[in-house]
Amino acid sequence: MSKIGFLWVGKLKERFSQDGCALYWKKLSRFFQLEETVIKDAPGKLPPADKNKVEGERILSKVRPGDVLILLDEFGERLTSRTLADKLKQWTDAPNQRPVFVIGGPFGLSDEVKAAARHTIRLSDMTLPHELARLLLLEQLYRAGTIHKNMPYHHD
Repeated sequence: MSKIGFLWVGKLKERFSQDGCALYWKKLSRFFQLEETVIKDAPGKLPPADKNKVEGERILSKVRPGDVLILLDEFGERLTSRTLADKLKQWTDAPNQRPVFVIGGPFGLSDEVKAAARHTIRLSDMTLPHELARLLLLEQLYRAGTIHKNMPYHHD
């Protein structure tokens, strides 16, 4: 079974996010072995640039050989659900690599994390709260899995 990694900054606080993410995590785990790492938020007293730096160092310290970082960013590539499904298949079929989706904290991602990424995608042209972005990403990855399994979830 192919692996997918996730690096998130901060814990889920809202009940709806916890429930929704748990639902799609369970559904997605039918298709992939999922590995999650939650990065601790930088101290609140730090200015935004310093928060990004600290969180970026924490993110990069968790990257393993063979990890292909895929950042979620408002300026990333626009994808349809079918295009994401095709890309996910490429990423998970490649030998000796693991796609790792990264969602930063409220102030985004450091330049060092951006430089380490191989791909940057967006979920929307609008800025999303981080908890909602996680939920939406998990749902879209599940949708991608159903597209490749020809399951009746995605409708064109």
